[in-house]
Amino acid sequence: MGVTSLLLVRHGESTANVAASAAEAAGAEVVDAPLPDPDVPLTVVGVDQALAVGEWLRSLPGDAFPTAVWCSPYLRATETARLAVLEQRSEIRLRRDERLRDRELGILDTLTHIGVRARFPQEFARRNRLGKFYYRPPGGESWADVALRLRMLLADLDRLGEEQRIMVVAHDAVITLVRYILAGVSEQEILRVAHTTPLLNASISRLVRPSGEGSWAVDFYNSTEHLRRSGTLVTKHAGDPDESKN
Repeated sequence: MGVTSLLLVRHGESTANVAASAAEAAGAEVVDAPLPDPDVPLTVVGVDQALAVGEWLRSLPGDAFPTAVWCSPYLRATETARLAVLEQRSEIRLRRDERLRDRELGILDTLTHIGVRARFPQEFARRNRLGKFYYRPPGGESWADVALRLRMLLADLDRLGEEQRIMVVAHDAVITLVRYILAGVSEQEILRVAHTTPLLNASISRLVRPSGEGSWAVDFYNSTEHLRRSGTLVTKHAGDPDESKN
């Protein structure tokens, strides 16, 4: 039997999330985020959000609790996993996997939408021509590139017969693309979902496949009730800089 449940958690609010939103609001071209992307930590709110995820997990019956946690190696994700799971269930193994890292933005890294348009007008036009799914910024990744590495990861997960309920802690594009792959939706549909239901920090989604094989179903997606109860819900942060504002 393969994986029967995938619990997908976006990391809590990070310092780069806050800086990106501040830069967009100020009309700045560059985000004030000096740390390398893998080293970006959680904010105080992000810590509290991760703890709220842990409270939600404690409410689950034993046969629904994750049997393993796979995590992006980036600090904001590993800290979310540690606070949510490992501090209450230290026996659960945390597996870091670079295939769960955030989408790499290449030359667009730390730029706002305004900055991309001002500094790389040809890239701005190329993105609009190719579309979000296939546009790859120089030195970075397209959504299709991320989907490719995730397909390999998901195939590996399915070989772990003894670990049937997996929790994944990662990033918004990663979680959105896991849904795209497993739920069998079209590129157009997943882009619509990303636009209308952007994944919030520390949101929880679950895909299920009770038999351990065959088709997956979306149990719930982008749930934030645990954050509302804890008073830590943040409803808006800036998105990827290669998003068109048209």
